[in-house]
Order: sequence, then C-alpha cells, then structure tokens
Amino acid sequence: MNRSKFQGLVIGLVVGFVVLVSALGGALADRFFVIKPLDLLVARDSSGGFRTGTIEQKVLSEESVVINVADRVSPSVVTVSIQTPQRRILEFNPFGGGFRSRIEGGQPQDIGSGFVVSEDGLIITNKHVVSDTDSKYKVITKDGKEYEVQKVSRDPSNDLAVLKIDPSAGSGQALQPVELGESGNLKVGQFVIAIGTALGEFRHTVTTGVISGLGRGITAGSAFEGFVERLDDVIQTDAAINPGNSGGPLLNSAGQVIGVNVAVAQGAENIGFAIPINLVRDALDQFKKSGSFASKPFLGVQYQMVDQETAILNKVPQGAYVVEVVENSPAASAGIKPNDIITKFDGEEVKGDDGGLADLISKKKAGQSITLEVWRDGETLQLSATLSEFSE
Repeated sequence: MNRSKFQGLVIGLVVGFVVLVSALGGALADRFFVIKPLDLLVARDSSGGFRTGTIEQKVLSEESVVINVADRVSPSVVTVSIQTPQRRILEFNPFGGGFRSRIEGGQPQDIGSGFVVSEDGLIITNKHVVSDTDSKYKVITKDGKEYEVQKVSRDPSNDLAVLKIDPSAGSGQALQPVELGESGNLKVGQFVIAIGTALGEFRHTVTTGVISGLGRGITAGSAFEGFVERLDDVIQTDAAINPGNSGGPLLNSAGQVIGVNVAVAQGAENIGFAIPINLVRDALDQFKKSGSFASKPFLGVQYQMVDQETAILNKVPQGAYVVEVVENSPAASAGIKPNDIITKFDGEEVKGDDGGLADLISKKKAGQSITLEVWRDGETLQLSATLSEFSE
C-alpha cells in the first residue's frame, strides 16, 4: 500500500469516528457530563454550550461577598455604650468587720449595636438597648471614635429607637450611612450577613446564615399593656445573633440593610429575629418629618390570655384575664378590676390566637374612645374607656 492510500484510509477512519460520536452526543448530551478532572465541573447551559467552574472558585466567590460587605458596611455600624450613674452600695461582710461599701456604675459598658442612617448623625438601634432613661449613652464607630448621644427618641409601637449625635464632635472620617434595602421581596433560604457587638464585648463581629422564615410573630416586654410589644412579620434567621447584636443590621449579599436584629429565642440555637427594614423606613420617614414617632395607645392592664381549653375547664369565657390594673389609667377610670375577663374590645372578640388584647389596642389611637365587654363573677358588663398616650 503506497503512502497516499494509507493517508486516505486514516482520514476516512477519523471522519467516521467523528460522525459516530456526533450522533451519540446528540442523543445522550442531556444525560451525561463530559469527563474532566475531579475539581472541574462541566455541564451544558441553557444555550447548549458548556459552562465550567471549580468548587474552589465557588467558595472563593462566597468568601468575597462576605469580605466585601463587611469592609463596606462595618464603618457604618456602631457600638452602643451605656454609663449608669455612680452609686455607693453597702454590703454586709460575713467574715467580720460589719458593713463594707463598694462603688457601682459610673463606668461605660457596651450593651448593643446600631447603624448610621444619615450623615447628620441619626442612628437606628433597638428601643430595649436604650430603655434606661436615667443613663447616658455613647456610640463608638469602628475606628474608635466616640460620640455622646444627645437625644434618644423611642418608637412606642416597635422595638426601635433613633439616636442623635453631633457628627462634628468626632475627628477623622465623616459618618457613612448604610444603604437601606427592600424587605418586601425576601425569600426563605436567602443568604444574609449580621454585624454587631456580640455579647456586648466583641465589636464588629460578622456572622452569616440564611433567612429561615418570614412573617413570624414574637412577643416581648412587660406584661403591662402599652408596654407589651408584639412584633409581627419579623424575619427569622440562623445567622448567629447574640446579646449585644441587638440593634445591628441584617444585610443581604449586596450589603443593603434588610432588617434590624432584635431578639434571640431563649433555650434554642440558631434562631434569631430581625425587624423588617420596610417597617423601619416608614418609622424613620415619620420621625424625620415630625421629629417624633406616632404615639401608642395605652389601656393600662396587666393580663393573661384565657384560651378555649382553659375557658372550658374553668367554666369561664375566653378573653384577657386581668391580673392588675395600672393606677390612674384608662382601665382604672373605666371601672375594670383585677379578676375581670375582657371578652370584647370595641366590638371585637378578644382571642389569644389572634394576638390577644395587645393587637386590638395597637389598631387604635391615643385619645380614641372604645367599648369593653367584661365578664365579672358570672355577669357581663358593658364599659367604656378613652385610651391615653403611652409614655415611658
């Protein structure tokens, strides 16, 4: 066989093999991945071509997101510090010597977190972080600058507060406001990042997780109505949130604030909650326009809900069982007494599965007159009250 015939034969075999592979590839392309080295992922994309990427690249990409968000947002996150009045306390010495005294308070202590929302010195945090009206507060930025809090405005309807500082009081860089995101289109499983002063000790701690649930409802605060806070539609996350993280931002992968970290479920792991930023934005807009938050209606009863099962067992109606009545409150003026059961509030039945009495009161306004149906010793009474404005 001469050289030219041999070359023709080889070319014919190659062409035949390519045709065979093409035919098989067209039939099996959707079922098989092309074999590549172990660290390389190859698959057809929607256009019919191939896309490639390594596991290492994916990990590095996720790390880059967290690093970039932390670098960009951390200068806007502050630590909230409290300084309680100094006082002398007498203690009995059990080992002799009678009483001895010690000094308590007077030293600043980190208690929470917050974030800058305007260049002129407005900072968002939780109301419970700055609940002590007799103490002084400071905020400390990432670069260590300290600012005295000049004014604290507390939102009576939500666990939110606005702190006002003087930006010119510090030296160095100007305040950097965060970018507020959108909490109306969040999805369960969405990646989130939390930044705050964990345990009131570790400033600018960064943790990551996902949105574990949406539309949750939690109740916190004093049992006195007007102080009880039922926070609805809060965001549940498994990002590590600890005491001290309260008031700090919950961020999406673009570095936008989508929530304010507010609470941790006691006795559980990786269950934290954040107030949606849309609610915060509305409250902040109102504050900027009027210089204050909307007033919260106040009735003035401490109560426990009586559910259906308890009501049947004790042969009493469902409703809010009054444990205590606040002196000089609208409830006291209306004639409500301890051991009463409030069964209807302004015509609506009071049921625990609907959020209880707190939800019904929150729908009203201070100064509004309402009717109350009260069960007392087997009798049903019709009472009326004028809700007052809750003041801390």
